[in-house]
Amino acid sequence: MKKLQLFVKLLVCIGLITAFMGCASTQKKSSAGEYVDDTVITTKVKAAIFDEPALKLLQINVKTFKGEVQLSGFVDSQASISKAGEVARSVNGVRSVKNDLIVK
Repeated sequence: MKKLQLFVKLLVCIGLITAFMGCASTQKKSSAGEYVDDTVITTKVKAAIFDEPALKLLQINVKTFKGEVQLSGFVDSQASISKAGEVARSVNGVRSVKNDLIVK
């Protein structure tokens, strides 16, 4: 009976460890909490870009991974590229900005 209890406890511990490891982040995957944080940052950056009159009508895509924001798409001038980068950097929670915007 004690062996059975010990075996069940061992299985429960292994199950819990596996569950927690599945929620941990790696270099290429984010945890559930980081994913939610990144979604909030993406939304804030998109809103900030939309609120900027010079950038409002441009095709700017925003993606965030672990606080690093990537801007991509097409803009009409180099000034728009710089402005979009500045706006993205000003958002709370942004660690860095990778600006891949292209002038069309």
